[in-house]
Amino acid sequence: MNLFASEWIKARSVRSTWVLAAATIAVTAVVSLLGISGLSTDWQAELPADFDPVGVSFKGILVGQLLMAMLGAQAVTSEYASGQIISTLAIAPRRARLFAAKALVTISVAAVVAVVTVAASFAAGQATLAVAGLPTATMSDGETVRALTCATAYLVLSAVLGLAFGVLTRSSSGALAIVVTVSLLVPALAPGLPGIVGQFAGTFWPTTAGQASYTVVGSGVPPLLGLAVMAVFTVWMTVAAVTTLRVRDV
Repeated sequence: MNLFASEWIKARSVRSTWVLAAATIAVTAVVSLLGISGLSTDWQAELPADFDPVGVSFKGILVGQLLMAMLGAQAVTSEYASGQIISTLAIAPRRARLFAAKALVTISVAAVVAVVTVAASFAAGQATLAVAGLPTATMSDGETVRALTCATAYLVLSAVLGLAFGVLTRSSSGALAIVVTVSLLVPALAPGLPGIVGQFAGTFWPTTAGQASYTVVGSGVPPLLGLAVMAVFTVWMTVAAVTTLRVRDV
């Protein structure tokens, strides 16, 4: 408990924690609105067969996930940058417990940010669709509630991934490079791979599968399975981070 309290004090005392939290909420909502506004005229002329009023409200998560990952990464990279990690490791020699404390603080902060982000994006997106006279989603629909829950979980997992990448690289820029590659670059290139390899990678790459979890129409993979794939990948990266922390940072 003392270790958790110590990590919480560190997290709340670092300005970047609150800057990244606010940026995640604002940027995710704004990007989602821009996506809807840019296509609302076309949708009014001819609504796509796979139109998903829930999914379009979460287009901004493509960008928001990067900020959430950096929120997780800075929980450890800020200490490597300042040299404080030396005293941290001296005070907490049990690396697994240290990582668990950082992960718990990251999850706690990320959960609050994710709930606000998802709520803001959904509310703003549905209001914009309503103004444009397009179909909207309602909270009375179980699939809508499931999508909201999965979107929140996806953002929290992104933050934990960022923490793991931060430990592995010991650098904010290094963690960001990996996050961009995993979240944006590989999903963009995977469908271009030949045959069944491209089909599999384009569907079951962790972030691609995870993003399918917060859609209602045309996800291509069962939502809960998609979130599970993302969760398993996060666990693997967490194990790799803890192992690296034990072997390298002694």
